Amino acid sequence: MKLFDLRGKVAIVTGSTKGIGKATVERMAEHGAKVVVSSRNQADCDTVAAEINKRYGAGRALPLAADIDRHDDLKALVAKTLEKFGRIDILVANASSRGSGTIEKIEVEEIDRVWRGAVTQSALLAKLVAEPMKKQGGGSIMFVSSSAATAVFPDFPAYGVGKHGLIQLARILAVQWGPDNLRVNCIVPGVTRTDATRGMWESPEGLKVSVSRTPLGRVGEVDELAAGMVFFASPGGAFITGHTLLVDGGVVMKGAEGIHDFITMASGG
Repeated sequence: MKLFDLRGKVAIVTGSTKGIGKATVERMAEHGAKVVVSSRNQADCDTVAAEINKRYGAGRALPLAADIDRHDDLKALVAKTLEKFGRIDILVANASSRGSGTIEKIEVEEIDRVWRGAVTQSALLAKLVAEPMKKQGGGSIMFVSSSAATAVFPDFPAYGVGKHGLIQLARILAVQWGPDNLRVNCIVPGVTRTDATRGMWESPEGLKVSVSRTPLGRVGEVDELAAGMVFFASPGGAFITGHTLLVDGGVVMKGAEGIHDFITMASGG
């Protein structure tokens, strides 16, 4: 048995045209999986899928646009994947919405939007893929959380609560679906070098604040997060479920100290 072999597997990864999601579909394809590239923009999906097919062979990647705020889009995403490949072995619910503002300032509508983007879409996707996974004898589901779920960031209450909800959702589903050989786990990124976090690492000042919060003294790279996804999806992770894997450079150990400077850098303020 090759511990990290994904040949014969089919993976859906949301938010996979950039950042952590893109690295995940690329690395899963590298390890043999067929991958569904999904984000809101079809042209972006087409571009990433074409790159993967060129590198790993025609038919390896399927581009399917889906808006995570539209439940019909998520249902169509799963249905079209089954129509094309006949199975779903891996789900990475990576796409989400972000909101900011202390609890005094944030609007209720914004809290609802962020919660839907973090928890509701992940729960719905998990529900949709669970049935075909059970029929085929198992599968691996992963939710992408955030260090905002494990440390207290006062300026991101809705986002932090939503991302923490994913951790508990994974634990609940791991217990419920374990007898069906469905494994459900969470990945928690720290500051990772993506366009979304550019304010935290691009400038010398932003980088200084970011690494000062991180015991390893640097920001993470997208492939380091993708490696965790490959691990959870592979035979090497077959006896792990309900787990939260922190790929954060140790930032959780330093908590929220200095977080206001951190947020100021992130927002370009």
